[in-house]
Amino acid sequence: MRLIGLTGGIASGKSSVALLLERLGAAVVDADRLAREVVEPGEEALQRIAAAFGERVLNSDGTLNRAALGEIVFADQQARRTLEAITHPAIKRRAEERLARLREAGVETAFYVAPLLFEAGRAAGFSEIWVVYLERETQLERLMARDGLDREAALARMASQMPMEEKRRLGSRVIDNGGSREELEAQVLRLWREEIQKRDSL
Repeated sequence: MRLIGLTGGIASGKSSVALLLERLGAAVVDADRLAREVVEPGEEALQRIAAAFGERVLNSDGTLNRAALGEIVFADQQARRTLEAITHPAIKRRAEERLARLREAGVETAFYVAPLLFEAGRAAGFSEIWVVYLERETQLERLMARDGLDREAALARMASQMPMEEKRRLGSRVIDNGGSREELEAQVLRLWREEIQKRDSL
């Protein structure tokens, strides 16, 4: 099975591209979705997060208070490392299970969507890596609008990741999401058709 990594900076539009690929019939495993699953009530990762950061990161119903946790980890690098040490192994295990099922089902191409492929040193495990790119100021504006953040908080979140220009340089393919929705769809469709042609020629 050809495994393609799909990555990009925060608020770059990775999830939008993943949804477009799914609509085109591609198999997609999304680390962000898995990250939400592993911190649901009853999951070991959520219990460990509460133990590490206290009850303040939980809502009254026992679910994770993402805003409260985000305020802590984006302001403190060590806190972020602690969180990643809890969640990353859980996400990795779940991703490997999903990908194994896809292989068993005979899927020929699958996409693994994750924001930190390069940062985590996992690029070598993929046939290609597609990068969803945004110019920095546009990325900042979209992040502020999406998450209701002020400029300082948004910049702190962006600073926790590899700069977009660096990701763009490292990617096998680049999807520029600085334009319209129609332009994004056209790029994704073109790349998916090229992938099918490449796969069929092997």
